[in-house]
Amino acid sequence: MTRSLTFVAALVLAAPTTGLAQRNARQGKTVLDMEVTAYCVDGETASGEQTRRGIVAADPDVLPLGSRIRVDGLGRKLSRTYAVEDTGRAVKGRQIDIFMPNCEAAKEFGRQTARVKVLRRGDASSRTGG
Repeated sequence: MTRSLTFVAALVLAAPTTGLAQRNARQGKTVLDMEVTAYCVDGETASGEQTRRGIVAADPDVLPLGSRIRVDGLGRKLSRTYAVEDTGRAVKGRQIDIFMPNCEAAKEFGRQTARVKVLRRGDASSRTGG
């Protein structure tokens, strides 16, 4: 009897937290510390868009295509809102790759850490691959 009551109590206590976490994610309250790199390859992104300023590549298992994110901690020019429009073979886990039209600036950027707030999560079912 005690075991079943403990199990039920654990479920009841865990349920609101899980719901709150999911609601916060939908409302854009998810904040992640992520590794940030930069790329400069012109072309078509995984979502079918042309590469341009304001887009990033991300692991679709972490940030699905179509997500909108706010990146902070990269200085005045790069701390801003981005659209997740691309993926990459080397972009895995908590990592994003910011598109820069200037390859020299992308190389100079190197590898940094930033705080990423998810403003809107993309639809994982709309992934086109890439």
